[in-house]
Amino acid sequence: MILGGSTDGDSNRDRKARSRRECLEVDGRRRDEPVISFGPEDLRGVSLPHKDALVIQARVANYDVLRVFVDNGSSVNVIFKEALVQMDLHEYQLEAVETTLFGFAGHAVYPDREITLPLTLGTRDLRKNVMTVFTVVDAPSSYNIILGRPAMNEMIAVASTYHEKIKFLVRRQFEEVKGDQPSSRRCYGETFRVDQKKARREGNESQEEVAKER
Repeated sequence: MILGGSTDGDSNRDRKARSRRECLEVDGRRRDEPVISFGPEDLRGVSLPHKDALVIQARVANYDVLRVFVDNGSSVNVIFKEALVQMDLHEYQLEAVETTLFGFAGHAVYPDREITLPLTLGTRDLRKNVMTVFTVVDAPSSYNIILGRPAMNEMIAVASTYHEKIKFLVRRQFEEVKGDQPSSRRCYGETFRVDQKKARREGNESQEEVAKER
């Protein structure tokens, strides 16, 4: 889960202004839109029981990107710099950003830049495209992209980690993207190993500092 970012503005003034605007906005949703729901049939192909994260494949800027982590708890969409370099987009319309990000453990992460890219979900016949703002983070990660609340809301999509699936409407028809459980488990294992190495390294550095002070 990632908190912060410039989703609500890159300064306190911007965030306050957006909050005031949203209080005045009128709900323009169509009341006759089909309801998105999940049922037993959505569990076909899902390995149960499971505690897997929802990891999917998405099309971003005409690239098929694997290891896309869907995280409704994150206030920003993140693309990791290594993935951006591999997509040969690291010099493409990058914008400066000042707002700090905070991870679940409270550690501060200082974003590199922001980039706006087309995000596509769905099949050829029922695909949905939105221009999406990604915060560029230069840090090691098992994932290439994190899709947070902004992307899910732009897509008007609903994610179910239990059903390992995202659902959304395209021209009043349901479309879905299924999660990749094997990929999710590989990412989890890699993340766990990286965190263990980081913890050991930080522990060794702390011991060295204590030794120096003595």
